[in-house]
Amino acid sequence: MFLLDDLLVRPFISLLDVLHQLALEEMYDIEALQDELKENQLLYELGERPQEEYERRKEELEEQLALAEEVREQLSGGKVEVKR
Repeated sequence: MFLLDDLLVRPFISLLDVLHQLALEEMYDIEALQDELKENQLLYELGERPQEEYERRKEELEEQLALAEEVREQLSGGKVEVKR
């Protein structure tokens, strides 16, 4: 029974762990959020985005960036906790 678990179950669980980590890394991509912040700033400076929209979007992106950095820190520590 234990041999069967080692051969069938453990690889499946390892695969799920890898997929979970990759999904979290893609969802909380720090570089992409930083690029969006830069793009938001550039659009505002070029006059293509009104100040209210710029400030609202900047606040949203900064919150997402803070969350992404927290998740990345937990991933590097091997401790991931999903909150709902």
